[in-house]
Amino acid sequence: MVFGRINIYSGKDLDGIRLAAYASAQVLDRVANAVVPGMTTAEIDMLAAEFIKDTGGKSCFLGYHGYPAHICISINNEVVHGIGSPTRIVQPGDLVSLDVGVTVGGYCGDNARTVCAGPFCSELGQRLMDTTKAALDAGIEQAVEGNTINDIGLAIEQVVHHAGFEVVRDMVGHGCGKNMHEPPEVPNYFIRGRSPVLKEGMVLAIEPMVNAGTWRITIDRKDGWTVRTADASLSAHFENQILVTKDKPEILTCLNNPKTTLLLKER
Repeated sequence: MVFGRINIYSGKDLDGIRLAAYASAQVLDRVANAVVPGMTTAEIDMLAAEFIKDTGGKSCFLGYHGYPAHICISINNEVVHGIGSPTRIVQPGDLVSLDVGVTVGGYCGDNARTVCAGPFCSELGQRLMDTTKAALDAGIEQAVEGNTINDIGLAIEQVVHHAGFEVVRDMVGHGCGKNMHEPPEVPNYFIRGRSPVLKEGMVLAIEPMVNAGTWRITIDRKDGWTVRTADASLSAHFENQILVTKDKPEILTCLNNPKTTLLLKER
């Protein structure tokens, strides 16, 4: 859980976050395009390590509270925080959730995506991925000044429930700027009561985790990290890092963000 003062970013700090978010988006895109059946999750993690090095940054995850891998790789009923393993082989049709965080110049970028390994995906798996991405987009649309954190969660929850799926309730989004996890928490569901009001300059990582079955989860007792659905149902995870603005949210983890493109040209 994250508590404390909510940061408002501008100027050079915001430029730094944009560059870190771009690096994270680059790595996620490269890893997602590289996943094929037959790879081990350890091989995927080592590829990610190379891609992160190419950006000039470092993994946000490696060593974080003892986490032992460069990115999180979660398959099928694994929700988040899966650890790359030389014995875990990606099978055709697997849903592979990739969560990438990159630190550049003291700032953090964070994003995630679920992909299907191979050319064929089950109807349920495709619908789950499509719904989770649509829920993320609906949540992002609400990230404008004057709305609340609850507006984001409600929009996500409505899309998910309309599709007949469930939102994980024990894990949430978060602020993300100079540190990977900052206030405020960003639940993917509506919570009764007061909710933080969104202000221009807030940077949020919005990340719906959606299960085909129950919303309940378990944590692996052996590795202490891997989160799974309690009923072994499929799960999908999408995440973008966004900047709250007065009119339209800026998706920082977007490879064609015009403001980031301009920054890169000026470097």
